[in-house]
Amino acid sequence: MIQDIFPSRMDISFKNKIPTDDSVVLSFTGDGLLARYEEDDMSFPTFKDVGGENVIYIFSVDGKDFFLRFGECSCDGCTRKDMKEVRRLKTKINRELFEVFTAYHLYTWYEDNRFCGKCGKKTTYDTVERALNCECGNKIYPRINPAVIIGIRNGDRLLITKYRTGYGHSALVAGFTEIGETLEDTVRREVMEEVGLKVKNITYYKSQPWGVVADLLAGFYCDVDGDDEIHMDQGELKYAEWVKREDIELQPNDISLTNEMMKVFKNSK
Repeated sequence: MIQDIFPSRMDISFKNKIPTDDSVVLSFTGDGLLARYEEDDMSFPTFKDVGGENVIYIFSVDGKDFFLRFGECSCDGCTRKDMKEVRRLKTKINRELFEVFTAYHLYTWYEDNRFCGKCGKKTTYDTVERALNCECGNKIYPRINPAVIIGIRNGDRLLITKYRTGYGHSALVAGFTEIGETLEDTVRREVMEEVGLKVKNITYYKSQPWGVVADLLAGFYCDVDGDDEIHMDQGELKYAEWVKREDIELQPNDISLTNEMMKVFKNSK
């Protein structure tokens, strides 16, 4: 999955740092990432390459500090690609994609909260923790959206879906957690809403940060409970079928929790 970058390690803890010449700088404009792209790989400019004052520390990887730079900038050999193009890159390792997804999560949060949602005044960076402050006393923390990915089993078959719009490859039932809901309740509700089934034996599998849309995904397996006739939500899905493990078509890369869960079922006995 995208966060599996061992032996590298990301340190996401907040630090009030200033950049040095060799600090990595990630610059987004709208949906575009400034980087050096070569075939299916990418590398990032340093502070020496782009300079600028409006930068903020976001994390380190293997001791190398990463900063966000806001506003237009350029550097020799760099171009911009939108995040859909970046996601499709077949990079040699996951580390660069994980760095970009995590940075983009923070970039969109900073950009969306330049002004206080309570009084409308301009916010300022906190120097003690990752937060934005307003003189009215409002403090804003990064937004994280909890969601579930659900592998519904029916003997040696798994329920495979495809979305009506957006991502076109095989997927699983998924959805966001509502206020006052447990993750297990989300599983039950989303399965009923999307495919009209009852489930049992809900078991947690693994989690994944998905920073490109600010999500924290929790994966669950469960078994169909009783009637296995699918009643698909036509507005959200264009495909929902029970598929035998040997016939499951995996996604084109290994970065998502959804793909790993399908692969685990496909390869299990």
